Amino acid sequence: MSAAISLKGKVALITGGGRGIGKAITKKFAEAGASVVIASRKMENLQATADELASLPGKVVPMECHVGRKEQLEGLVQAIEKQLGPVDILVNNSATNIGQGPSLEVTDDMVDKMVDVNIKAAMRLIRLTVPKMIEKKAGSIINIASIAGLRPQPGGLLYSFTKAGLIMMTRTWACEFGQKGVRVNAIAPGLIQTDFSEFFWKNEKYRAKLEATQPIGHIGMPDEIGFAALYLASDEASYVTGQVVVIDGGATAN
Repeated sequence: MSAAISLKGKVALITGGGRGIGKAITKKFAEAGASVVIASRKMENLQATADELASLPGKVVPMECHVGRKEQLEGLVQAIEKQLGPVDILVNNSATNIGQGPSLEVTDDMVDKMVDVNIKAAMRLIRLTVPKMIEKKAGSIINIASIAGLRPQPGGLLYSFTKAGLIMMTRTWACEFGQKGVRVNAIAPGLIQTDFSEFFWKNEKYRAKLEATQPIGHIGMPDEIGFAALYLASDEASYVTGQVVVIDGGATAN
């Protein structure tokens, strides 16, 4: 797929692009020739990824940014537009999950942080990038949600409700921006082997139960999400908007 799809001349912004699913998407986009800005709080992770992918056709540009802070997001988009031009492809991938546990133990501070990173960051980046996409009558937005946003995740009230919110935002934006040339879709992964989800896949009992009950008996890998994001970002997906692409080994079908 990556050989057939071209993103040459496109500018992409991927939050949390230094590792895990974000890194996999970055690689696919850079292979397809896009200029890819990767942004997160940890510059060392971003720089390591940029160095690793330096030989690919597209340029990978690391930019430090705390996505939960409005002023840093504004500075990020300004820097991208100055160096590379307006954003053509936005991937809202950054997320946090600090509230795993009983719902009665959730605090206001936990809610605030989860909403800032998992919800507000996407809303702010939409406001900062979509007007320029509308001017060009072209753009693709990909929100990385989760199957936790489609069904409750035990002990995961905050993660589930923020990802459910991101899914509904995706559909609403798709309806609002579609006739203006901007497509908005989401990807809802199941359990993918990343540092972010190691709490689950390193739990042998949990993993064994999952692999024994879902139709495809193994957990997913980041590249599988990367391929889907590449398609949604491309002109080949010109008739696709408002969709939630579930990649979960059949877990939600079971």
